[in-house]
Amino acid sequence: MTGVGVHSGSPVSLTIGPASVDAGLIFVRTGVEGGDREVQATSAAVIATEFATVLGDAEGPLVSTVEHVLAALRGMGVDNATIEINGPEAPIMDGSAAAFVTAIEQAGIVSQSAARRFIQVLKPVQVAIGDSFGELRPYATGFRAEAEIDFANPVIGCQKYALELSAEGFRREICRARTFGFMNDVARLWRAGFALGASFENSIVFDDERLLNPEGLRYADECARHKVLDAIGDLALAGLPLLAAYRSVCGGHKLNHAVLTALMSDRSAWRVVEGEAVRRPRTQAEIGRGIVAGRIAAAYGPDVS
Repeated sequence: MTGVGVHSGSPVSLTIGPASVDAGLIFVRTGVEGGDREVQATSAAVIATEFATVLGDAEGPLVSTVEHVLAALRGMGVDNATIEINGPEAPIMDGSAAAFVTAIEQAGIVSQSAARRFIQVLKPVQVAIGDSFGELRPYATGFRAEAEIDFANPVIGCQKYALELSAEGFRREICRARTFGFMNDVARLWRAGFALGASFENSIVFDDERLLNPEGLRYADECARHKVLDAIGDLALAGLPLLAAYRSVCGGHKLNHAVLTALMSDRSAWRVVEGEAVRRPRTQAEIGRGIVAGRIAAAYGPDVS
């Protein structure tokens, strides 16, 4: 896939490929001095969350704005993949995850002959940052994401959206929701070196009172849906699919990362569990039914991970 980075404005190519069992999601940055560099898509690799999620290593940042491609992979039930990229920022495409979902579906998803592994949340974990609040809590039937936003802009206002994650639900309800911003923030972002590739083709743009995109919104609550999309991508950095419910109030990348970091740092709040080996891709809902039926077993506790 090819496009431009929404913040850098630079052209970039990205290729999603297969990976071995339990490899996880791995970014491979090509075209850098000294040869290709890899970074595992986990919360430990996050080095910035100001306007996008940025991954890096001891040598510095490697790739930014990874949340949409991670959301597409997690939303479509892909556990293991390589994401090869020849620039510092993932392509923004149309501002949503739809192009990534289409590419994944065209390439096809292969079931691997191993049990799926999940991170099961065992107790609530909460983080408050100013007026923002985020919480992960136990949820026995898969993964649920809920986002609530409240903007003074009359077109946005107060919105809330929740999704029980499945491949079909993600494809139908979430993947086309686009990133959004405000015209009066543009000058400040440009001065800070951000949003250099933003346009009406890849962002929803509001002024103080109106939506400026001539084609309008894809959903009446598109902004809240996009917050759910971002949360799915940011929480994919757990490294394994979550068995949990996530709630975000007036949040963003910084809050999502803070909640995930709080979860991972509390070794009594989660454990890794395994599901039966599957012969075809299944949705989170189907996996959830397996949990109810007793087909998910603890692989190891958080104290021996």
